[in-house]
Amino acid sequence: MKLTVVGCSGSFPSAESACSSYLVEADGFRLLLDMGNGALGELQRHCGLYDLDAIFLSHLHADHCIDMCGYFVARYYRHDGGRCEPIPVYGPEGTEHRLTTAYADTPSASSMSEVFDFHTVKPSTFEIGPFLVHTERVAHPVEAYGIRIEHGGKTLTYSGDTGVTPALDDLARDADLFLCEAAFTHGKEDIPDLHLNGREAGETAARAGVRRLILTHIAPWTDPQISLTDARAVYDGPVGLASRGATYQI
Repeated sequence: MKLTVVGCSGSFPSAESACSSYLVEADGFRLLLDMGNGALGELQRHCGLYDLDAIFLSHLHADHCIDMCGYFVARYYRHDGGRCEPIPVYGPEGTEHRLTTAYADTPSASSMSEVFDFHTVKPSTFEIGPFLVHTERVAHPVEAYGIRIEHGGKTLTYSGDTGVTPALDDLARDADLFLCEAAFTHGKEDIPDLHLNGREAGETAARAGVRRLILTHIAPWTDPQISLTDARAVYDGPVGLASRGATYQI
């Protein structure tokens, strides 16, 4: 598997990066994890506008899904070849309604289902193209999911947005790469069931026995080096910071 960081900023885009969006590729199949603010433009640096095969939305906060509105326009009003065939979109219950109302004044004013084939995510194991995926509900104020992706004997786990939860430990168990949010700073914010800090991400990685930890979803007002140092203090495997355009072979 190949992982490309399309965007990794938390809450809103930074000067260096769009919000959460990650491209996972294997066997010619392209799966996009989230499409937050600014991600659609960045995506086109790495993938043709119409070359995605499926999209997974971890939850329905704007910094993880709002550029789906622009992507709807691109697919619905395609200027060279007519309207695109529906692409599978996996998201929490209410995804179609959330995106439709974000795009239009009334739910009936849009036809998202003509270009997106919506699938409701629940805790389950299923296939997306060549990937075997397992999803679990994680700890966030809205319905949110982490995802474990397996292919060719390798595993990638993406936390989505979450506080500390045993469900994330299970998703990350023995993962080759753990892409984990670290939106908070240890000793500064302490809000249960919202976000992790660098130390908590490191502790999760240590408990799960992951082989590599990449911290992501770090807001522009947060110092990523503090999060990196805090993670390294509790996890002795390799740790890095996600950055726009970074790629990883898994």
